[in-house]
Amino acid sequence: MLKDLRNLYHGRSKRAHRFRYALLAFDLGTILFVIVTSFFPPTFWVLAADVAIGALIVLDFAARFAVEERKLAFWGRLATWTDVVAMVSFLAPLLGAQFGFLRVLRTLRLLHAYQMLGRLRQDFRLFRKYEEVILAAINLGVFLFVMTGLIYATQAGHNPDIRHYADALYFTVTTLTTTGFGDITLEGTSGRLLSVMVMIVGVTLFLRLAQVLFRPLKVKHKCPSCGLLLHDADAVHCKHCGVVLNIEDEGLV
Repeated sequence: MLKDLRNLYHGRSKRAHRFRYALLAFDLGTILFVIVTSFFPPTFWVLAADVAIGALIVLDFAARFAVEERKLAFWGRLATWTDVVAMVSFLAPLLGAQFGFLRVLRTLRLLHAYQMLGRLRQDFRLFRKYEEVILAAINLGVFLFVMTGLIYATQAGHNPDIRHYADALYFTVTTLTTTGFGDITLEGTSGRLLSVMVMIVGVTLFLRLAQVLFRPLKVKHKCPSCGLLLHDADAVHCKHCGVVLNIEDEGLV
C-alpha cells in the first residue's frame, strides 16, 4: 500500500503522471467552485461540498506525509504549509469566514513541483517553448486571485462597494494597473494597506511578466565552460566564452 502511494506521488510511470494531472484538475476545479459560489448565498449543499473537498485535501496531505522519508524536513517546506492553509480554508466557511480563496496556493505548489514541470515540458511543446512566460503569468494570476479573495473576505458585508468577487476583482485590477477610477475604495487602515500591497507586489509581478514577454526568446542550456544558462534559441557558441554549445532542438517546424 505504502509502496503504491509512493509510486503515485514520486514515480515516473504513466499512471503516476495521470494521477498528478488529476490532482491539478481537482485544484483548478476548486478554484472555479470558489468563484461561482461567491455570487450566491451559502447553502447546505455548498457547505457540504466545502467539507467534502476539504476531506479530500486532508487525505492527500496524509498520503504525502506517509510516503515522505524525511518526516521532519516535511514540515519545513513551503508546500506543506500551503496545503495546511488550503485545508483550513475549507473549514473556515463553517465558522462564517470567507477564506476559501487561499486554496489556490495548492495549485501553485502543484505547478511548481519538479515532476509536474517535467511532465508538462515532455507533453506540451508550447509549454517547453514559453515556459518562463507561462509561469510568470501563473504567478501573476495566483496573486491576482488571492488578493481578490482577501479583499472580498475582509470587505464584503460592511463595504457596500464590495458585494461579490466581481467587485473585488474589478478593484484589484484597477489598482494593479494604477488606473484607479475611484468608484470603489477599501475602508479602514487595513483596506489602505491592502491597496498598497496590491500596487507594490502586483506591479512587480506584472513587470516580470512583461519582461519575459518582450525580451528575445532564450533557451536554458548550461554552458560547459563558463556556466551561462540562457542563450539565444539558435546559438552555436556561448556569447560569454565562445565555447561550442550543442543545444538540442526539435528540428525545423
